[in-house]
Amino acid sequence: MSLLSSITLSSTSAEEARNLTLRSLDELLPAERAAKVGVRLWDGTLWPDDTPRPTTVVLKHPGALRAMFLAGNEVGLGEAYLCDAFDIEGEVEDVFSLAEALGARSWGWLQRARAVTDLLHLPRREENGNAPYPAPRRAARLHGKRHSIERDRQAIAYHYNASNDFYALWLDSRMVYSCAYFASPGDALDVAQERKLDYICRKLRLRPGQKLLDVGCGWGGLIMHAARHYGVDATGITLSEAQAKLATERITAQNLEERCRVLLCDYRELDDTAYDALVSVGMFEHVGAEMLPKYFRLAWEKLRPRGVFLNHGIACNATVQLTPGPSFIDSYIFPDGELVPINVTLRHAEENGFEVRDVESLREHYTLTLRHWVSRLEARHEHALRCVDEATYRSWRLYMAGSAHGFNIGRLNLYQTLLVKTDTNGQSGLPLTRADWYGAQDGER
Repeated sequence: MSLLSSITLSSTSAEEARNLTLRSLDELLPAERAAKVGVRLWDGTLWPDDTPRPTTVVLKHPGALRAMFLAGNEVGLGEAYLCDAFDIEGEVEDVFSLAEALGARSWGWLQRARAVTDLLHLPRREENGNAPYPAPRRAARLHGKRHSIERDRQAIAYHYNASNDFYALWLDSRMVYSCAYFASPGDALDVAQERKLDYICRKLRLRPGQKLLDVGCGWGGLIMHAARHYGVDATGITLSEAQAKLATERITAQNLEERCRVLLCDYRELDDTAYDALVSVGMFEHVGAEMLPKYFRLAWEKLRPRGVFLNHGIACNATVQLTPGPSFIDSYIFPDGELVPINVTLRHAEENGFEVRDVESLREHYTLTLRHWVSRLEARHEHALRCVDEATYRSWRLYMAGSAHGFNIGRLNLYQTLLVKTDTNGQSGLPLTRADWYGAQDGER
């Protein structure tokens, strides 16, 4: 019989599946890296032993390891979680260290062939009398030229179709979907997000009457903060209809319509209005490497001389080799998203006329932010299922915990880069020191 043929398990073969699963775990996962993560089989058997651990991977049926590892890539493993082949109890972030240890192992061809053979001998879910996997969240299927305006609209719609109510469950009260700024690890998320909004405004040195453009404004938290506390005329743009609608409702509710607005448009569709300050927070990852020259050129053109641009975006570590093959985040979270090292960002900014004035890493702040989001999402699991299905909930839980791990170990970083458009004489108009950035205490303006 072929290894790929159907396998019907009897009570004896069920015991064989258990033993084969335990053997596969010994082969696949280095036990010395299981200090925080253990595995519980469908029949209650524990691996590598019965020592209590903070995190447990729960295999839901005898074919779970087959579903998780047979594809041999990140997407297959993620889809097995979405389809409930396994679950994660405890700190989901812990499982990523174990997954990295698996990916880093050196496999000989004989060892690899034996591992694949063992996985193929495990049953499919339905072959053990269980129902087929529930349909997972559908992977993104975008059409058109990569990073064209229309395709970028599709990518944004895919991500934000999860609904405003879903995001409101685990974001702060302003629904700021980007890295917060913590004075201490114990800060509440709302406090840290307000501090971040104010920190950005101080970095931009906003003054009453200035015009501010927020490229990728989300639900409008920053432009409302800047208009209310700094007296600027603030315009935000987004490609998400859901974001634009809710942001406009919030602006109206706070009587900020005269000084604050959100436009549904791409940064390449802006008119010729000139601005004193530009900001982009958490949108940069969607631009695409090939579009960076145009992105910075258009930003430079939108600024008046001596205007400043704060670009807040995630970067990959230039020394980390990317894993070949498809990415779970690209397939199920941020289609067409791209991360570039900070040196690439700075080069494109300078080549398009900007002077780089400040670069600050907020890496640890994003680790803390993501942990808040994961914790809040998990605490509202039942509420989340009123907005989205279980697979979508799991997608966000997995991607945010994995991102927290990436920032924690330095694979990812978050940079705020302050750029200036000098005047024709090369003058920036900026003060000699950063003292004004830190002069205001929390709650002071």
